[in-house]
Amino acid sequence: MTIHSPVPAETEPTWFKSSYSSGGGGECVEVAATPAAILVRDSKQPAAARLTFGADAWAGFVEMAASR
Repeated sequence: MTIHSPVPAETEPTWFKSSYSSGGGGECVEVAATPAAILVRDSKQPAAARLTFGADAWAGFVEMAASR
């Protein structure tokens, strides 16, 4: 896992919010896929730092989360 600073707007990826998000605040994350990594950020602070995961790490997380 790596923490990155905000990316300039011209290279900004397409972000997706969970379908479980109520839109009324609270804790929510957004995810974006790039050719090199999966990015995760706080939807309430989109300009703040984000987490970067490699494909294998993200696949392991999704597999673990789906089994719960």
